[in-house]
Amino acid sequence: MYAVDKPDNHRPVLAISYHKWWTYLDTYLKLGIDDSPQVLYPFVTDETSQEGEVTMKNPTHRTALVTGASSGLGLEASAQFAEQGFERVVITARTEEKAKATLSELETRTGKKVFETLILDNDRLATAEAAAAELADRGGQIDVLVLNAGIAPPKDLVRSEDGLEATVASTLVGHHLLTMGLLEKDLLSANARIVISGSEAARGDVPTFKPLNVDEFAAEHFDGDLEAVIDAQMFMKAPVTYKASNTYATAKVFVAWWAAELSRMLPDGMTVNAVSPGSTPETNAVRNAPFYMRRLMVPMFKLIPGMSHTVADGAGRYIEAASYDDEITGKFFASKPGKMIGPLEEIEMDHIQSRAGQGALWNKTVEVAGGVGFPTMESKPTEQELAS
Repeated sequence: MYAVDKPDNHRPVLAISYHKWWTYLDTYLKLGIDDSPQVLYPFVTDETSQEGEVTMKNPTHRTALVTGASSGLGLEASAQFAEQGFERVVITARTEEKAKATLSELETRTGKKVFETLILDNDRLATAEAAAAELADRGGQIDVLVLNAGIAPPKDLVRSEDGLEATVASTLVGHHLLTMGLLEKDLLSANARIVISGSEAARGDVPTFKPLNVDEFAAEHFDGDLEAVIDAQMFMKAPVTYKASNTYATAKVFVAWWAAELSRMLPDGMTVNAVSPGSTPETNAVRNAPFYMRRLMVPMFKLIPGMSHTVADGAGRYIEAASYDDEITGKFFASKPGKMIGPLEEIEMDHIQSRAGQGALWNKTVEVAGGVGFPTMESKPTEQELAS
């Protein structure tokens, strides 16, 4: 089990029932809604500051791409990359107007002219392919890819332009298409780090957030066909039923499965991990939630010590994950079971580590994405071969 060694500077937990507070929440709350740099890997952890902020070695001449960067965790992560010295930070937003406003905000905050905008709306899958093509035209490679974009599922079912349940479209399928496009066009560097946003809800121990048990559901309704269950969940077809919190939790299980399966295909040196930013209710993630959630429960939740942390802390988890060694890949990192914040650790639960589920999820994602799977990649010479 991996754990990031950070000072525990979080507020003490009061004598209050964790489960009691969470049983009030019947819809979405953003829960998630450690070689030498001269040789191969430039993003090893350099040091941990007294505030617990992880910094990177030699981030200059490096590029980060952050999806969903117009607010919240994506905006904060983009700023942190720039502040740590990245010379290029690509920020995505759904519209040109939002992208320009975000660019201005980031430049004002950081005092740096390292940002460039890219239009990406995962509710419209065609924009993911267009974004990859645009990046190819610009040139250069991505060293850190943070797949942060997503939505809070509202009380009533919403479908994407492509007919998918909107949460899985924005959280998973759009990011799959973007990542495959970047790989196909050789836009990820040899030691790229891919970080996709996960959630504590995927663990299955957060009250009111119950991910679908795909194995049991397949046995009961589809003669054991896991892909049929995943298809029904993605398109929200009977006998699957929609409940916002459960749909969100299931989508985040799918994210962890996707990262695990992709890790087996990536060339040596590249890594991918699912990482929960933790409980960060100060984001815009609850904008679609019911009135009582937005105006009553979330403000109360922010006041409970030990139950949430800042957006900066949440985004900092992405930075940490981008610092992990080559051997740490295909994992799901979150707060330890029963916790919503604190040090990241690998979540080793049977349903998360289901190889059958991971393979079925990958196959169905490729099918839903129009057949776009892992591209055939030309082998590149190793450092040793180049030196010989």
